[in-house]
Amino acid sequence: MSSRPNVIFIYADDIGYGDLSCNQTVKTISTPNVEKLASEGIRFTNAYSAAATSTPARYAMLTGEYAWRRPGTGIAAGNAGMIITPERYTLADMFKNAGYATAVVGKWHLGLGAETGKQNWNGLVSPNTSDLGFDYSYIMAATADRTPCVYMENGRVVGLDPADPIEVSYNKPIPGEPTGKNNPELLTLHPSHGHNQAIVNGVSRIGYMKGGHSARWKDENIADSIVAHAIGFIENQQSGTPFFLYMGTNDIHVPRIPHTRFRGKSGMGARGDALLSFDWCVGEIMKTLKRLKLDKNTIIVLSSDNGPVVDDGYKDQAVELLGNHRPWGHLRGGKYSSYEAGSRVPCILRWKGTVKPAVSDAMVSQIDWMASFAQLLDIALPAGAGPDSEQQLSAWLGKDKAGREYVIEQNVNNNLSIRTRDWKYIAPGKGSSKYTSANIELGNSQEPQLYRLSDDEGEQVNRASEYPQVLQNLQLRLEQVKLK
Repeated sequence: MSSRPNVIFIYADDIGYGDLSCNQTVKTISTPNVEKLASEGIRFTNAYSAAATSTPARYAMLTGEYAWRRPGTGIAAGNAGMIITPERYTLADMFKNAGYATAVVGKWHLGLGAETGKQNWNGLVSPNTSDLGFDYSYIMAATADRTPCVYMENGRVVGLDPADPIEVSYNKPIPGEPTGKNNPELLTLHPSHGHNQAIVNGVSRIGYMKGGHSARWKDENIADSIVAHAIGFIENQQSGTPFFLYMGTNDIHVPRIPHTRFRGKSGMGARGDALLSFDWCVGEIMKTLKRLKLDKNTIIVLSSDNGPVVDDGYKDQAVELLGNHRPWGHLRGGKYSSYEAGSRVPCILRWKGTVKPAVSDAMVSQIDWMASFAQLLDIALPAGAGPDSEQQLSAWLGKDKAGREYVIEQNVNNNLSIRTRDWKYIAPGKGSSKYTSANIELGNSQEPQLYRLSDDEGEQVNRASEYPQVLQNLQLRLEQVKLK
């Protein structure tokens, strides 16, 4: 057994602060495996992703740099070129330099190949995750609702028949290929908005696709496939060599088509059933570590890329069957939003026998994982690496009860906010005030917003005119961060 701990990131997709039963005061759903993980580790109540949408949150987490500092880091299309360039130092590079075996399994959503729309999906797509420090990868080419709907293993499409080559387009329909817009009779799940292009597995997606039929995934098996390959990586590691596994789950992201083992079990429709599927994924990883006698020498960090969304483009009755469940918990907003539910996410760290179980109110951000784990491993980061990542190891291990002095939040329109222990300032920004289709307040306003979170976590009373000095101080602090 290595003296250095193995590290597993279980990075959920679109799971909100109130979605997991360990964060609920009134239990609306049971996620027992996550509850067990929380009971054996530190459950954070003030943990943040760096953005309220997937691609920028993942970019910041893996690079230690806020995504808003870099153009082209918005929500990636399915045929986007690789958003993290090979010369960029990543979290995987750090672990690899420390002697770790590294892998990414599951959702990626950070692009592949050198140029958008120029990938040859029928050969080796390069650059790929191996150029970012990952020894092994088994990833979804894009996202569940975007073409191409195939898995990529070490840069190549899995199960591709050369006689049925893949063609992908995000510019125009592919002649002869049915679409959700023109052929709704072929659908088993209909879109509520958008998502009406290529049809795969009875579901229309964003983007067009032809060919690759033997390689196309079945949505109901995605969780099983991700878990199987994550476990396979863990099982294949050599004794004495520590490993780092980044496992991006897909369950809650649309389209939600959970396996029949979970279908109808939550009472909340497909979205609730997908939460049960996610909890199963967590349990399978925990069981594997215990079986291999690795659970005491493995750090598990569980979190989410952004806050929740209920209707995100498909008629899956998620809204109608939500009942009393509040995916956002006691917070305002959700995915895409400047309000707290946009990027204040569930977060648990377990290191059995080393970190004492606790609930921590320390303010922590995923952007600090790079510097904090470098501190744990006594690794010096190269010059320029992780420019926004702070050493917050004491907070992550439960020793520091305060954590960061401030966190920066980014919404879908790239409008920024800054939160200190007591206050939250949302800078004026362009964009609509509400994402109407998803029924989420975005927090965009031409007026400055100031909330005293110490007594108003729901961000209901704008105190900008009441506390001009606090407002000015936070405006200045945010400008200083932007100019860093």
